[in-house]
This record gives sequence, C-alpha cells and structure tokens, in this order.
Amino acid sequence: MPMDPSRYEVNCSILFGELDLLERPAAAKKAGFDAIEFWWPFPDPVPTDREVDRFVRAVEDAGVSLVGLNFFGGDLPSGDRGVLSVPARSAEFTDNIDVAVGLGERLGCKAFNALYGNRVEGVDPAVQDGLATENLVRAGKAAERIGGTVLIEPISGVDSYPLKTAGEALAVIDRVGAEGVHNLKLLFDIYHLVANGDDPDAVLDRHAESIGHVQIADVPGRGEPGSGKVDFGHYFDRLDAVGYAGPIGLEYKPTVASADSFAWIER
Repeated sequence: MPMDPSRYEVNCSILFGELDLLERPAAAKKAGFDAIEFWWPFPDPVPTDREVDRFVRAVEDAGVSLVGLNFFGGDLPSGDRGVLSVPARSAEFTDNIDVAVGLGERLGCKAFNALYGNRVEGVDPAVQDGLATENLVRAGKAAERIGGTVLIEPISGVDSYPLKTAGEALAVIDRVGAEGVHNLKLLFDIYHLVANGDDPDAVLDRHAESIGHVQIADVPGRGEPGSGKVDFGHYFDRLDAVGYAGPIGLEYKPTVASADSFAWIER
C-alpha cells in the first residue's frame, strides 16, 4: 500500500452518512484526512446561492480540500445513475454543468464525475449515446476553462447502466475525443471493476495513461478494505508502478462506524 496516508481522501457522500452532510467535511478532517470528495451534494441540479454558499463554507471551515465532485446524477437512492444520456432529463445535466464547474472553481476542485445515465426503455441506445456525446463535449469544454477533467465511470449493480467495463467507458472517452475534447479520463473504481468481472490489471497494463481518478471499496459488500477479498496492496503497488500519483478516494460503506473504519490504513 502507498506509504503516504495523504494519498487517501474520503467520499463524504457515503462515509460519515450518520452526520448531516455539512458536518461531514469536519468529521473527515478530525479523522485525519486533508482531502474529500462528494457526489452532487444537493437535491436539485441548480441549488440556490445560499445552499452553495453553505456548502462552500462547510468545506473551507473544515480545512480540507475538495478533490472530486459529481455532476448532478438524478436520484441515486432511487436508482438513477446520471441523466446526461436520458432525453427527457438531459437538460438537468446541461443546467448543472456551469454550477458544478463554478463550485469546483471556488473550492479548487478539478475532477468532475459525469454519470452516464441508465438505458431508457423504448429509446434507441444510439440516440442516447449521441446525446451523451454532445453533453460530455459541453461538460469537457466547461471543465477545461478551469483546467479540469471530466471522469467517466463504469458502475456495477444497475443492469440498465450501459458502462460496466473500463473498455466501455474508454469508448465513450474516444467518441468525445473525436469531437476535439480531450480532457475526459477514466474513473478507475476497483470495486465496480471487480464486481463486474472486469480485469483491473489489464486496464493498468493497457490504459494507465487514461486513468484520471481512483476509488476503492472491497468486494463483495462494498465495505472498507479487509472486509472482502480484494488484494488492495497489489493494486496500490501497481498504481505506483504505472505512475499514478493522484488521490485514492475511499468510497466504501463502512461495516463499523465511519470514524472506526480507517484502521486498515495503518495495517
């Protein structure tokens, strides 16, 4: 495992869930972390200025850096996994782009995860893919204004989500690149890749330069490292070997209290 604990940062949308959302950055700092990430932290794609200001203050007052932020992805607990490829809802994504990038600019965050969206019954997948390309071009150009990166993530657990392997995510990145936008990267989430039966080692062998961010959770169960079967020491060594120097996001469901779920780092 990486020797420097500062490599790790906490996803405050899944960890410290027992606390109010605005209390979580301070809880992460108290637990010893200097950086955090969030899924989209508001119920709507365009929150009020007051809501945004409160979130910014919570992060700044905690003394942590925001290093990852999702674009609006719909109602995740209800099964949404993005709206950018959903014809009836893609306007929610386009409305959210400048809000998310503006929030990132205020907090120094330059990595933005764009969940692709589930397949919609009765809609031609090619239509959804074309819409996704258009919207990701918009998002990439907006993020580029602040030197940012848009992340594309394979996801497990939702049958209608079309990006289940790194190869499928990379194909999306290639389509956007063909439109002249080259700041899209792969979100290398070890949990989702392993859960879907993909081969993380093959991704590291062939596409290491395409990795823009890393997240982890153990398999099965999505708990903290050590709760399942994944050999994280192996993958951390591989990430070091291929030159990945970015943060490693802890995006797991703790099997104990959040503050007690970090003992694996010392081990």
